[in-house]
Amino acid sequence: MQVTDGGGRSVTVTARRAQIVAATVEVIAEFGYAKASFARIAARAALSSTRLISYHFAGKDELIAAVTREVIDSIGRYAASRLAVADSAAGMLRAYIMAMVEFTAAHRVSMTALMEIVLGGGLRHDAAADRDVVGPVEAILRRGQADGEFREFDVVVMATAVQRAVEGLPFLLQARPELDCAAYGRELVTLFELGTRMSPT
Repeated sequence: MQVTDGGGRSVTVTARRAQIVAATVEVIAEFGYAKASFARIAARAALSSTRLISYHFAGKDELIAAVTREVIDSIGRYAASRLAVADSAAGMLRAYIMAMVEFTAAHRVSMTALMEIVLGGGLRHDAAADRDVVGPVEAILRRGQADGEFREFDVVVMATAVQRAVEGLPFLLQARPELDCAAYGRELVTLFELGTRMSPT
């Protein structure tokens, strides 16, 4: 009897795909998106032939999509675990910002690879995907306004500002790898707490 994962693939196939994705992340982070050839990926994954990559992925576009999905899903799982223990909109906003910063600091290779994919044009712009990314932040902000925690402001503008601030950290780390990420996160938390809270009456 063949053991399968939730997607109907055999465990062996799933493990091989994960191995190739992990190797691709490392290669892109080291050499850049344009130079992430199947030959380099196969060597990093200790595969005997690039045909093993082609067997599991129809082409580079499909492989890059899998890499992007894996990194983004990992970010989502980490952020969700932090948000689950927050009991207010302000707490959720704080948890989200710190989760994004902490994940970036702890997974620099993955985040560098994602940045290289974006800069290299490997991630096609998708307005719906943008909404999916900013949407959770908008929901937090709308809850805060509804509960009277946050002042009135344009939720789309504020959510976009929050998202772009946390997404900018990988780019900043490229220029300043010694950056204190914890301090960066605290400054963002303070910035957006001041920007969203109700003014004292």
